Amino acid sequence: MHEVLTPTPLGPARKPPAPVVIWNLIRRCNLACKHCYSISADHDFPGELTTTEVFSVMDNLKKFRVPVLILSGGEPLLRPDIFEISKRAKAMGFYVGLSSNGTLINESNIAAIAAMDYDYVGISIDGIRETHDRFRRKQGAFDASIHALDLCQQHRIKTGMRFTLTQDNVQDLPQLLNLMVEKNIDKFYLSHLNYAGRGNRNRKDDVYHQTTRQVMDFLFATCLEHIQQGRDSEFVTGNNDADGVYLLHWVKQHYPEREAHLRAKLAQWGGNSSGVNIANIDNLGNVHPDTFWWHYNLGNVRDRPFAEIWSDTSDPIMAGLKAVPRKLKGRCGACQYFAICGGNTRVRAYQLSNDPWAEDPGCYLTDQEIGVLETELVSSV
Repeated sequence: MHEVLTPTPLGPARKPPAPVVIWNLIRRCNLACKHCYSISADHDFPGELTTTEVFSVMDNLKKFRVPVLILSGGEPLLRPDIFEISKRAKAMGFYVGLSSNGTLINESNIAAIAAMDYDYVGISIDGIRETHDRFRRKQGAFDASIHALDLCQQHRIKTGMRFTLTQDNVQDLPQLLNLMVEKNIDKFYLSHLNYAGRGNRNRKDDVYHQTTRQVMDFLFATCLEHIQQGRDSEFVTGNNDADGVYLLHWVKQHYPEREAHLRAKLAQWGGNSSGVNIANIDNLGNVHPDTFWWHYNLGNVRDRPFAEIWSDTSDPIMAGLKAVPRKLKGRCGACQYFAICGGNTRVRAYQLSNDPWAEDPGCYLTDQEIGVLETELVSSV
């Protein structure tokens, strides 16, 4: 949005030396959220990496030039050595984020959390009180998570609200964005529901495409308003790379003189990067193309170094994800905006059709909007 209002030169394309690693250090969680991709529960799971093993993997990640570690779960604060791991990660020079449900952040540990100097703490908020507690299946979860946000703000920790959009909580989005302003929260992350774990079982709750478009319009308008008000806010969407194409159409309608510039910027960004610039390590040490591919293992860090696993394109999924361009079918294969979207989220296609290279059913743009003709669809299947 800043590029729309104050464009900057194109510059070189981003080429991270290695992927951002989202690391599910523990599967145990004190909640049982209906959209959880890891299907966590409040009990210990056997076989998780030890502290020594985590440190060894971190050494390999650093050698491979991984720039970012997002420490997640389950609930990472349930892991007894979380601060030991965090402190070492920061000392090694990683950008370190903590992904929490917030209910365990309180007066007893906020000083320790602040001392870790996390670059970012993301806390999941799924709606206003009644909605959030229903999603999190725990009464009082909303109040506890909001209290966590307050404590983080008081200790000057960069924080963000993470919101998974479904048909059951879309009505709460305006109130959450108002809460963001009221609490002076730094960042708002909107995740489209992905078909994995409980999210897969609750696919019927995913928002309809028209609702998604309305939500994106509202988010664009809110982001623009924050910029015009001089607020230093961040708005990010995830798990649907069609958002970039929809933003370009929005710009064409409202700022037509910026369309070409933004299209070049979005193409330079490149869209979906699962298996390329985004990686996941689960609690057992299994490596996945991203956090929604838990059903598909690329290898285990106990058996092979992460760098070796990640670079191995003998695996057909990794070969397909790293291909430039990716060879896709249906609407994705014929889309005129492939350079912006990158084929969107492959796991949705896989979950629905058992074909990771089929068109993404989560794309909410029309055939006309993506420049696809019926004859092209027939030839690309």
